[in-house]
Amino acid sequence: MTEMAFRGAAPRRAGSSALEDWWHNIDRWSLGAVLALTALGVVLALAASPPLAAKNGLGTYHYVTRHLVFAAAGFGLAILISTATLRSLRRIGVLLFLGSFLAIALLPWLGTDFGKGAVRWYSLGFASLQPSEILKPAFVIAAAWVMAGSQDPHGPPGRLIAGLGAALIAGLLALQPDFGQAMLIVAIYTAMFFVSGANVLVLVGLAAVVVGAGAYAYVHSAHFAGRIDGYLAGTVDPNTQLAYAMAAIREGGMFGVGAAQGSVKWTLPDAHTDFIVAVAAEEFGLLFVLGLVGLYLFLCLRALTRLIEVSDPFLRLAGTGLAVMIGLQAFVNFGVAIRLLPAKGMTLPFVSYGGSSMLAAGFAMGALLAITRTRPLDPAAVLRSRL
Repeated sequence: MTEMAFRGAAPRRAGSSALEDWWHNIDRWSLGAVLALTALGVVLALAASPPLAAKNGLGTYHYVTRHLVFAAAGFGLAILISTATLRSLRRIGVLLFLGSFLAIALLPWLGTDFGKGAVRWYSLGFASLQPSEILKPAFVIAAAWVMAGSQDPHGPPGRLIAGLGAALIAGLLALQPDFGQAMLIVAIYTAMFFVSGANVLVLVGLAAVVVGAGAYAYVHSAHFAGRIDGYLAGTVDPNTQLAYAMAAIREGGMFGVGAAQGSVKWTLPDAHTDFIVAVAAEEFGLLFVLGLVGLYLFLCLRALTRLIEVSDPFLRLAGTGLAVMIGLQAFVNFGVAIRLLPAKGMTLPFVSYGGSSMLAAGFAMGALLAITRTRPLDPAAVLRSRL
């Protein structure tokens, strides 16, 4: 595979440094959007984290400081990965996939639930690791690799291999239980499957399998059934996180009650992670939240627009999967906060507190930037393409 990703890319400028080439070829608009989301995440950490620190007997800015470290590490990782060659990106993605898949498989024996009823984390003493966060972008790259390989005349059945892998991962995640992440993996694979040229009847069959799996989970999992019943109920229990979040959003109105003036962060245990949107809506208002939504929409649409120019199947599939992953995760987080979706426990990329989430988002965005950046034309490749 050549390093030429886009038709019409400019030749490399004579005498330019690697840093200059990177800056010239990277999608600076997307990079700016990520920087804006990261900065807004720091602002929201300042708003949401001090009450949690007070409850745990820690310094006022304990979690803010940790969030700053995570945010800097995530953004730095995005920059680093965005400089990778496509060969290096595939290797890193596959190795991360194998490692994170093994980590998820070992969770029932080595993991912990931190008192939340779902074994999703490894306790490292000084921090925790949620391998499912790392698995998502790594799965996209590994799946894109095998699915692209299936387009060669003697290639493997890549779509089938990736589909079985997605099903196995979803099953392991459902056992934690983490149905939200399981459904996200299936949705990402479905999007990649569609872009790879899947038959509509096959997609309908896949949808039927997903519906059947959901029905089975509803019957056999009290955790899953409880989430669905709570979502479908006509009223919301006023003592639940969802009720607190919805009340905070209504209280914030169009412009919010003001920075540090909100109250929901004192009652919501996950105000700094899964329900960060509630804090944003209460203190800064609807317009602020719409700005966040706009940034995610811009990131996804910008990436998909640039991918239209891509002819390489690996780049097209991996880029689509990463864009869908970021967009869907943001959509789920927003949707849960306003009761558009059942509660799922999913962080907001680049904004929510959490080391695993921030590093995974940084890796995903770095890979997406590497995939969508323009590259110097290879004259030999151009000649071959015209023959």
